[in-house]
Amino acid sequence: MHCASSHDVELSIIMPCLNEAETLAICIDKARKFLESNHVNGEVIIADNGSTDGSQAIAKAHGATVVDVMTRGYGAAIMGGITAARGKYIIMGDADDSYDFYELKPFVSKLREGYDLVMGNRFKGGIKPGAMPFLHKYLGNPVLTGIGRLFFGSPAGDFHCGLRGFSRQSVQRLNLRTTGMEFASEMIVKMTLYGFRITEVPTTLSPDGRSRPPHLRAWRDGWRHLRFLLIYSPRWLFLYPGGVMMLLGLSAMLWLLPEPRTVGGVTFDVHTMLYASMLIMLGLQTVLFAFFAKVYGVSAGLLPEDKWTSKALKILTLERGIIFGVLLCLLGTTGSAVAMFKWSEASFGPLAPQRIMRITIPSLTMLVSGIQIIFSSFFLSILELKHK
Repeated sequence: MHCASSHDVELSIIMPCLNEAETLAICIDKARKFLESNHVNGEVIIADNGSTDGSQAIAKAHGATVVDVMTRGYGAAIMGGITAARGKYIIMGDADDSYDFYELKPFVSKLREGYDLVMGNRFKGGIKPGAMPFLHKYLGNPVLTGIGRLFFGSPAGDFHCGLRGFSRQSVQRLNLRTTGMEFASEMIVKMTLYGFRITEVPTTLSPDGRSRPPHLRAWRDGWRHLRFLLIYSPRWLFLYPGGVMMLLGLSAMLWLLPEPRTVGGVTFDVHTMLYASMLIMLGLQTVLFAFFAKVYGVSAGLLPEDKWTSKALKILTLERGIIFGVLLCLLGTTGSAVAMFKWSEASFGPLAPQRIMRITIPSLTMLVSGIQIIFSSFFLSILELKHK
């Protein structure tokens, strides 16, 4: 490894560490050997997250730089290492000897080609027997990776590979926030959303060399990854489900508006219309949440702006929202007045529910939806004001 000053360090190799005394030395030695053998000006950084087994002394003895990261968590440790890194490029990997730090040449080659993120892919490179639990291999990783690719269009085929390289300048622009294991997903998602260049290289995963259990907790960390993917995709979390609910509710409402319908011996009537009304109002609120979440996410620097949302917000102005909401309220009020008139014709006595509810249910739906739209338009304008 060349002794490099801060301005000519090409590569920083970062390893998060929490009590990795059993495997830390061999990982550092492999990383240093790679740097020396390939004549790469670089450094090895151990982002220590509070080890109590002497990992810090081992790291220093083997020529690595130790950075103490007080905030606990995988993501916090990596960000602490990134902050201290001097290299133009960064490669991160676990310090448990499950990845071979001597085999980093494909990552460096892709980074030199101009890619912002180079992901390892264990499913292409090989997973040795005992290296990955059955549920992780056939359920957790494929499902979460599939969701990430569906939601965000990412080209990464292994969202949770711990060995990856990236441009320091690019990752600093992402404003990464998460401190736990979901940091791995956040990096890929934001790289994708911001339009950075992403590629992947085959990577081999070996059984780790530790005698203790890993820090990863399958169900807890799996949920944290899934939760993150949902939160960062207002379209899939709010817009699409809300749109489906509104479409189903409106279709059922219009279908039942003229008369009861019988299908396969089952009659659907005004009671079904009540549930259709619920779907319309619930769907509308969920769709509005999608816009709230997107505007807030952009304002807070969590999400980038996109042309579709920008166009929609230009159309859905405060004034137009108020006008549309008022029109719905007027229609709902008119329908309610008609129902009141029919009730007065019956001297305010009992009415046939099947007839009167065909007026009151749509009227109530329009009235409530109009009020929702009016107040939501004001709230959306407040969020946009903060963003602007």
